[in-house]
Amino acid sequence: MRFSRVRIEAFGYEIAPHVVSSADLEERLSPLYEALRIPRGQLEAITGIRERRYWSPGFRPSEGAIRAGRKALEGAGLPPREIGMLIYAAVCREHLEPATACAVADGLGITSASQILDLSNACLGVLNGILQVACAIELGHIRAGLVVACETAREIVDLTIERLNREPSMETLRKTLATLTGGSGAAAVLLVDAAHRPGGRQVRGGICRSAPQHHRLCTWGPDTGFPEGRAHMAETDAAEVLRHGVALGVETFAAFRQELALPEGKPDKIICHQVGATHQRTFLDAVGIDPERDFTTFRYLGNTGTVSLPLTAALAEERGFLAAGDLVGLLGIGSGLNCLMLAVDW
Repeated sequence: MRFSRVRIEAFGYEIAPHVVSSADLEERLSPLYEALRIPRGQLEAITGIRERRYWSPGFRPSEGAIRAGRKALEGAGLPPREIGMLIYAAVCREHLEPATACAVADGLGITSASQILDLSNACLGVLNGILQVACAIELGHIRAGLVVACETAREIVDLTIERLNREPSMETLRKTLATLTGGSGAAAVLLVDAAHRPGGRQVRGGICRSAPQHHRLCTWGPDTGFPEGRAHMAETDAAEVLRHGVALGVETFAAFRQELALPEGKPDKIICHQVGATHQRTFLDAVGIDPERDFTTFRYLGNTGTVSLPLTAALAEERGFLAAGDLVGLLGIGSGLNCLMLAVDW
């Protein structure tokens, strides 16, 4: 797929206020560690994650999305009335219905003429939202669209720690270790019609690939309501997600380069979904990308789900890693398994 008139006008993000280190989680996991004789420090050693962030108890995902969305709009100087589509794309939603996007739209003052909806696709949600808005802009249906997300890890990590201390077994730890990497945050991506608001960050195009036969490797359920839901539990076969996810990523990356006719050495920089050290190293080795071309945040923010890639891109730009003239690859892989990669001329 290719685009000619879509650009990213602005990012907005909100970093959750409470820092929780891997050492903090291990202290809470003392009964498990003692029962299984696990030495302290293993959580950071295995995942590469030193700390992550949490919202305050009871914080609503819509509030984080509103804050991030407001920052994107204010940064661009674009009034809410210009938004023709608002997508809330996080895993964490406040109700089965209505769409959390409705609360965000109300908080931002989005007009009644805008399309307002939730979109859910595990950690790939924001990239999928960007694609939906980009298509609407390319077709001339709208001039601007906003994709927002807010993830909260506190609740599911608390439940997981309770379970691990109650069921101290290596098998339970194997299935829930990935959950302990979760962090919280919010992000927004504002896309516009370049014909009306020219500038950088032109979305050149992208590619999608999927491997749905692996949809049982990572699950979180059964429902989506927050903050209630004692039945919530997330389980991941981390080794198989890594193996099949990297295989899908390699396939998608090859198709991505072919679709966009990228020469050798392109893209110049990449921003990936932030899982952890092992995933980063394995994927980069598999596709032959120098780690110097990748910007990461997982060591200090953890895996913030749908928020991780746009928040990381925003920080990479703020810190000068992404510069005008760079061809940037936004590379996302989510449980399901699904993969989406976009190229942006920064």
